[in-house]
Amino acid sequence: MKRLLLLVSALSYRSAAFCAAGRRLEAEVVQAVDLPPDLAEHWKVELGVPFADPDRAVEDLVAFAVAHPVDAILPVDDGATLIAARTAQRLGLPYNSPEASLAARDKHEMRRRFATAGVPSPHFQLASLQADPSALAAGVTFPCVLKPLRLSGSRGVIRADDVAGFVAAFNRIKRLLSEAPDGHLLVESFIPGVEVALEGLLTDGRLDVLALFDKPDPLDGPFFEETIYVTPSRLPPDVQAAISACAASAARAIGLHSGPLHAELRINEDGPWMVELAGRSIGGLCSSVLEFGAGMGLEELIIRHALGLDLPRELRQREAAGAMMIPIPAGGWLRAVEGVERARSVPLVQDVSLTVRLNQRVVPLPEGASYLGFIFARGGEPAAVEQALRDAHGQLRFRIEPELPVLRA
Repeated sequence: MKRLLLLVSALSYRSAAFCAAGRRLEAEVVQAVDLPPDLAEHWKVELGVPFADPDRAVEDLVAFAVAHPVDAILPVDDGATLIAARTAQRLGLPYNSPEASLAARDKHEMRRRFATAGVPSPHFQLASLQADPSALAAGVTFPCVLKPLRLSGSRGVIRADDVAGFVAAFNRIKRLLSEAPDGHLLVESFIPGVEVALEGLLTDGRLDVLALFDKPDPLDGPFFEETIYVTPSRLPPDVQAAISACAASAARAIGLHSGPLHAELRINEDGPWMVELAGRSIGGLCSSVLEFGAGMGLEELIIRHALGLDLPRELRQREAAGAMMIPIPAGGWLRAVEGVERARSVPLVQDVSLTVRLNQRVVPLPEGASYLGFIFARGGEPAAVEQALRDAHGQLRFRIEPELPVLRA
């Protein structure tokens, strides 16, 4: 039996799907969970690994693999890609290099490599969190986008249209990154246009596009909360080919050559522009809408690829499908949700999955790191899938109780 080492966060949405895919393949999936060893023991987790301490995490993973040989290592989220790369290098397992994995995690290094390779991407500059934002703003062309270097899911990404907006955005991100006061953020030119997400698989540097998602809601700021993904894309074939070529060039510039790839691009009259690229698959529960023949989901496809098992001939998602990440309309405490069954009854809707529990505190972007849940739809034409997602969302009602203001003496 082949053994796969799966690196997941303690709150990962997707570990269950990967484990289920492993069982279908009769492969053993060992979860290395982002937990301190003592807490992992208390919770009876087989392998706890502290992602916040990469050196310790690598040593723990190597020690486990020496005692229990593994055939492949696979990280689920951004936070574990560099740990996986360093571990794979130590164990002689096929994986992207640590240098490439770091470049796919650090937005400044990513931009630097894109610029060197001539991959279309925004103009950028690195800014210290200790700098005077007013002085920085004096040298910026507006509109621009400020973003943390290593957060994902649009967290901390803010558009600024003038000096006052720049200073406000800078200080907001600085508060968000208060645990890294000596750190940096990235300032980029704003790229107008429609945005898409590309899901792919790299094999010896060759990119197979698994799905190209349209994002029909405009993402113009000031924050960049993603909502609807629909595939297949309705863009013209020549534009889709240019998007695929741009993503492949970006992967080469970064140095990624193996495994899942998730890319975000913008398209305007000058063609496709790389926004970001990650050496992992799509986040959240969005992968559940993808199917690659005979009921094979994305997680099974990724595990097959990692373990060197046979892949289906058809690797492209053909049936219309989509997902909506349910946005958080306001911060506070989630007290009630209504209309879930009505939303599920909308034609083409497959399911509505709420991932936030009642009485849990919710925080919207740009500070927040999650959504209220997901809506999934499949069948018909892409436009019908998009409308089904909107109709289902329209059935939902959320009661969020505002937080009480902090009284100071």
